[in-house]
Amino acid sequence: MNRRKLIFLLAGAMSAARALRAQQKAMPVIGYLGSESPGPMAPLVAAFLQGLSETGYVDGQNVAIEHRWAEGDYDRLAALAADLVRSKVDVIAALGIPSALAAKSATSTIPIVFSVGDAVERGLVASLARPGGNLTGVSLLNVELTSKRLELISELVPQAGVIALLVNPNNPNTERTIRDMEEAARRGCSSIF
Repeated sequence: MNRRKLIFLLAGAMSAARALRAQQKAMPVIGYLGSESPGPMAPLVAAFLQGLSETGYVDGQNVAIEHRWAEGDYDRLAALAADLVRSKVDVIAALGIPSALAAKSATSTIPIVFSVGDAVERGLVASLARPGGNLTGVSLLNVELTSKRLELISELVPQAGVIALLVNPNNPNTERTIRDMEEAARRGCSSIF
């Protein structure tokens, strides 16, 4: 093999390697949309990262995570979700109904994985068995269990005359939570203030 052929062969191999690297997909990006602040949500974020690592995804190694936090200001969620969409994330992880609703409004193409209360009632999915669209996730049904918790407290501490209920007035579930608790109290569980 003469020198000229060797140079052409090496140049061709280098060009092919460069083209192959250019065709490889960049590291996938997960957009994490949270309605609260990062500090109080640290245990949930740690669990999220642990779950990812258990399936082989490690932040900064083979997946990138872009966090957006509303810091309790739910009015910011729409803009934060739109920012994730503009960033062209591969998937959006939405924690809570306000975050999931904002993500749903921002995109109909990027997959959205949520952890919420009743996803069907809030209009996120058509049904739990067949969510349809670009949303899927876990429906915790916490609001539905609120009155059961009051009943349990009343059984465990029957002498309790007053039980306080602390809620976030900006949370979309607050009205229903209060209504369910008041109804449970009227059934004879306790007094609620």
